[in-house]
Amino acid sequence: MGDWKTPENAKYTKNDEWILVEGNTAKIGITDYAQDQLSDLVFVDMPETGTMLEKGDTFATVESVKAASDVYTPAGGEIVAVNEALEDNPELINSDPFGEGWIIQIKLGNPDDLDGLLSAAAYAKFCDERDA
Repeated sequence: MGDWKTPENAKYTKNDEWILVEGNTAKIGITDYAQDQLSDLVFVDMPETGTMLEKGDTFATVESVKAASDVYTPAGGEIVAVNEALEDNPELINSDPFGEGWIIQIKLGNPDDLDGLLSAAAYAKFCDERDA
Protein backbone atom coordinates (compact mmCIF):
# COMPACT_ATOMS: atom_id res chain seq x y z
CA MET A 1 0.00 0.00 0.00
CA GLY A 2 1.27 3.47 -0.89
CA ASP A 3 2.05 5.88 1.91
CA TRP A 4 0.19 8.80 0.34
CA LYS A 5 -1.96 10.94 2.54
CA THR A 6 -5.69 10.56 1.89
CA PRO A 7 -7.72 12.58 4.42
CA GLU A 8 -10.90 10.75 5.41
CA ASN A 9 -13.07 13.86 5.16
CA ALA A 10 -12.29 14.52 1.49
CA LYS A 11 -13.70 12.90 -1.67
CA TYR A 12 -11.55 11.89 -4.63
CA THR A 13 -11.67 11.42 -8.41
CA LYS A 14 -9.89 8.86 -10.56
CA ASN A 15 -8.16 11.87 -12.17
CA ASP A 16 -6.41 12.50 -8.81
CA GLU A 17 -8.31 15.55 -7.61
CA TRP A 18 -9.71 15.98 -4.12
CA ILE A 19 -12.64 18.02 -2.86
CA LEU A 20 -13.31 18.98 0.74
CA VAL A 21 -16.81 20.33 1.38
CA GLU A 22 -17.42 22.81 4.19
CA GLY A 23 -21.03 23.96 4.21
CA ASN A 24 -21.93 25.17 0.71
CA THR A 25 -18.32 25.75 -0.35
CA ALA A 26 -15.54 23.34 -1.20
CA LYS A 27 -11.79 23.47 -1.60
CA ILE A 28 -10.28 21.55 -4.51
CA GLY A 29 -6.74 20.46 -5.28
CA ILE A 30 -4.67 17.56 -6.53
CA THR A 31 -3.87 14.57 -4.38
CA ASP A 32 -0.66 13.59 -2.68
CA TYR A 33 -0.40 10.71 -5.18
CA ALA A 34 -0.70 13.14 -8.11
CA GLN A 35 1.95 15.55 -6.83
CA ASP A 36 4.26 12.60 -6.20
CA GLN A 37 3.82 11.37 -9.78
CA LEU A 38 4.35 14.85 -11.24
CA SER A 39 7.42 15.58 -9.12
CA ASP A 40 8.62 19.14 -8.49
CA LEU A 41 5.91 21.63 -9.50
CA VAL A 42 7.18 24.81 -11.09
CA PHE A 43 3.99 26.58 -12.27
CA VAL A 44 0.23 26.57 -11.73
CA ASP A 45 -2.04 28.20 -14.31
CA MET A 46 -5.14 29.13 -12.32
CA PRO A 47 -8.56 30.48 -13.27
CA GLU A 48 -10.23 33.74 -12.26
CA THR A 49 -12.67 34.06 -9.38
CA GLY A 50 -16.25 34.27 -10.61
CA THR A 51 -15.69 31.58 -13.25
CA MET A 52 -18.58 29.11 -13.44
CA LEU A 53 -17.59 25.44 -13.69
CA GLU A 54 -19.49 22.31 -14.59
CA LYS A 55 -18.44 18.98 -13.07
CA GLY A 56 -15.49 17.65 -15.09
CA ASP A 57 -14.37 21.03 -16.50
CA THR A 58 -10.64 21.79 -16.64
CA PHE A 59 -9.94 24.65 -14.26
CA ALA A 60 -6.14 24.69 -13.96
CA THR A 61 -2.92 23.31 -15.35
CA VAL A 62 -0.05 22.25 -13.13
CA GLU A 63 3.42 22.08 -14.63
CA SER A 64 6.33 20.16 -13.19
CA VAL A 65 9.85 19.45 -14.28
CA LYS A 66 8.39 16.26 -15.84
CA ALA A 67 5.09 17.26 -17.48
CA ALA A 68 2.06 19.51 -17.57
CA SER A 69 -1.27 18.14 -16.39
CA ASP A 70 -4.80 19.50 -16.52
CA VAL A 71 -6.82 19.62 -13.32
CA TYR A 72 -10.56 18.88 -13.50
CA THR A 73 -13.26 19.94 -11.08
CA PRO A 74 -14.96 17.12 -9.17
CA ALA A 75 -18.09 19.30 -8.78
CA GLY A 76 -19.64 22.29 -10.47
CA GLY A 77 -20.04 25.75 -9.03
CA GLU A 78 -18.65 29.27 -8.99
CA ILE A 79 -15.01 29.87 -8.16
CA VAL A 80 -15.02 32.09 -5.08
CA ALA A 81 -11.29 31.95 -4.28
CA VAL A 82 -8.01 30.94 -5.87
CA ASN A 83 -4.88 30.14 -3.89
CA GLU A 84 -2.75 33.12 -4.89
CA ALA A 85 0.16 31.77 -2.84
CA LEU A 86 0.69 29.19 -5.59
CA GLU A 87 1.67 31.91 -8.08
CA ASP A 88 5.00 32.42 -6.30
CA ASN A 89 5.18 29.07 -4.51
CA PRO A 90 3.75 26.24 -6.66
CA GLU A 91 5.81 23.81 -4.58
CA LEU A 92 3.20 24.20 -1.81
CA ILE A 93 1.26 21.53 -3.72
CA ASN A 94 4.23 19.18 -3.31
CA SER A 95 4.78 19.91 0.36
CA ASP A 96 1.14 20.20 1.53
CA PRO A 97 -1.32 19.09 -1.19
CA PHE A 98 -4.30 18.91 1.20
CA GLY A 99 -3.51 22.06 3.16
CA GLU A 100 -1.60 25.08 1.88
CA GLY A 101 -1.53 23.52 -1.61
CA TRP A 102 -5.28 23.80 -2.33
CA ILE A 103 -5.94 25.35 -5.76
CA ILE A 104 -9.47 26.77 -5.81
CA GLN A 105 -12.52 27.16 -3.62
CA ILE A 106 -15.99 26.96 -5.15
CA LYS A 107 -19.54 27.68 -4.08
CA LEU A 108 -21.18 24.34 -4.83
CA GLY A 109 -23.74 24.48 -7.59
CA ASN A 110 -25.17 21.00 -7.16
CA PRO A 111 -24.36 18.80 -4.16
CA ASP A 112 -25.40 15.76 -6.25
CA ASP A 113 -22.12 16.25 -8.17
CA LEU A 114 -20.41 14.63 -5.17
CA ASP A 115 -22.27 11.35 -5.75
CA GLY A 116 -19.97 8.74 -7.22
CA LEU A 117 -16.74 10.29 -5.97
CA LEU A 118 -14.33 7.99 -4.18
CA SER A 119 -13.88 7.76 -0.43
CA ALA A 120 -10.37 7.98 1.01
CA ALA A 121 -10.18 4.18 1.31
CA ALA A 122 -11.47 3.60 -2.22
CA TYR A 123 -9.03 6.15 -3.64
CA ALA A 124 -6.09 4.60 -1.75
CA LYS A 125 -7.06 1.19 -3.16
CA PHE A 126 -7.33 2.68 -6.67
CA CYS A 127 -3.81 4.14 -6.37
CA ASP A 128 -2.40 0.85 -5.09
CA GLU A 129 -3.96 -1.06 -8.00
CA ARG A 130 -2.43 1.37 -10.51
CA ASP A 131 0.99 0.85 -9.02
CA ALA A 132 0.71 -2.94 -8.81
